[in-house]
This record gives sequence, C-alpha cells and structure tokens, in this order.
Amino acid sequence: MSSVAKITEISASSNKSFADAIDAGIARASKTIRNISGAWVKDMKVDVENGKITQYRVNMKVTFVLADS
Repeated sequence: MSSVAKITEISASSNKSFADAIDAGIARASKTIRNISGAWVKDMKVDVENGKITQYRVNMKVTFVLADS
C-alpha cells in the first residue's frame, strides 16, 4: 500500500519566539488540514522597532498525507 502526500506553504508569527510562531502555525493549520506529518521551516525573520524584536515570523512548508479514497 502506498500513500500520497501534499505540501502547502504557510506563514505564522509570534511576539514571543520562533518556537512559538512554529507552534501557532501548526496549531492553526491543524484546524483545517488533517494528517499533518511534518513541517520544514523555510525562512525565519524578525521585525525590529527601536532596537528590539517585536515579531518573530516563519514561513513553513507543511506536509500532510492524503486519505485513501
């Protein structure tokens, strides 16, 4: 038996950390995408104001397995 996976790209942000941005992105994606099997963090970026980080941003490729028909 073989399986087929699909990849979609998402962006997420947090004012706490990169890890929190990743967690938030996966949690949100899980509300509408079933069978998430992994994610690849493609890009990481921070927004800075007055010398301080205000937002941690990540772009991720999320992999999910398509259900058998």
